[in-house]
Amino acid sequence: MRTIHTDTIIQNIKEMCIEANLQLSPDMESVIHNASREEDSTLGKQILGQLCENMQIAKEDSIPICQDTGMAIVFVKIGQDVHIEGMPITEAINEGVRQGYEEGYLRKSVVRDPLIRENTKDNTPAIIHYDIVPGEQLELMVAPKGFGSENMSRVFMLKPADGVEGVKASVLQAVKDAGPNACPPMVVGVGLGGDFEKSAILAKTALTRNINEGSTLPHIRAIEEELLKEINQLGIGPGGLGGKTTALAVNIETYPTHIAGMPLAVNICCHVNRHAKRIL
Repeated sequence: MRTIHTDTIIQNIKEMCIEANLQLSPDMESVIHNASREEDSTLGKQILGQLCENMQIAKEDSIPICQDTGMAIVFVKIGQDVHIEGMPITEAINEGVRQGYEEGYLRKSVVRDPLIRENTKDNTPAIIHYDIVPGEQLELMVAPKGFGSENMSRVFMLKPADGVEGVKASVLQAVKDAGPNACPPMVVGVGLGGDFEKSAILAKTALTRNINEGSTLPHIRAIEEELLKEINQLGIGPGGLGGKTTALAVNIETYPTHIAGMPLAVNICCHVNRHAKRIL
């Protein structure tokens, strides 16, 4: 049994909130730079060049990559041999988010009630997903999610008979409907299987996967590659102003499902696909 104090969790969550908002992961930076070199559209190339410049300025000046510093999404994998000491872990995570957004001068975008719309003024509460896993480690991932792209999310309750073509048609429809509103170039996270809510969590999780790594399942990896090609033939392009770089990646995560259904969720992220991970 290993003991981790919540003071450690608070400190790491605080630092990750700031880190994720100031600098993209190496795989994201690399694919955007590559897209800038390979884009055929003059305007599209110019926009991608500006995104590259923006990333560099954010890194050098320690300022957010995007003014929408997102709602804090936190994925927590707790080893079953870990004992959490101190305050309740959910309170600790929210305290880390609070400190990170205040000390990092990050925009506070969370309202306490969906209808009354009063800002909580510290970007809490976070959306927290817990998973109990073997071992004595605690894995934390902070993935701030802006709502320009989040608002373009879709869930399709497909029938098994819809098959692969139904999956592809639904993802393409979601991207077409999003158009320029998702601030392309985008990363498309897809959750396939489970049930209504599981598919959505899978889609959000898919966005955190290294975009240079396809699915480990050959038939799913083939669908990812086909969809990326078809999406980039839609002509939406960088900023929605035309070009061949509409999406940087399509990541699909799957889960077993019921014999009578095939849930499909699409969670789109703009080029500011942010996440920071630490293992304690």
